[in-house]
Amino acid sequence: MPEDVKMVRVSANRVAIIGLEKVFEELKTQGIQGDDRLKTELIQRVKERNYIPPTVECSYADALLDEYKVFLGMPVKKGKYLEIKILGPGCMQCDKLEREVMSVLAELSLPADLEHVRDISKFKEYGVFGTPALIINGEVKSVGKVPLKSEIKKWVEAADK
Repeated sequence: MPEDVKMVRVSANRVAIIGLEKVFEELKTQGIQGDDRLKTELIQRVKERNYIPPTVECSYADALLDEYKVFLGMPVKKGKYLEIKILGPGCMQCDKLEREVMSVLAELSLPADLEHVRDISKFKEYGVFGTPALIINGEVKSVGKVPLKSEIKKWVEAADK
């Protein structure tokens, strides 16, 4: 995926947005305040390079605002899905961790946004320099090993509360 494309969860779907980092940088330098004003600006600027169906503009606006707040380092209220990331280039240990997490999610019947990030250049964004790494709702839970399934289950259950 090109560097200027970012995947964003809009409702229950992951969509690719072109040029989002640039939009965030522009808004940050302009110091625009207020959620409603930010949503309007985000939609307007993102639509310059991306198609947003009119029927889902509100959902996009909410998702873009959440992503912008994450970009600024602000807390964001999580939606109904857990956000789980596995960082690793695709080695046996990384793939094992992914299978363990999927198994736990299946056992608990929990919906989650599970992403296996294989691009090594992205690892530093999470402050992680070892693999495999497990991140649940933005919190690093494990680095450099495949934790026990019972540990993963405990972390997932705690994050779902």
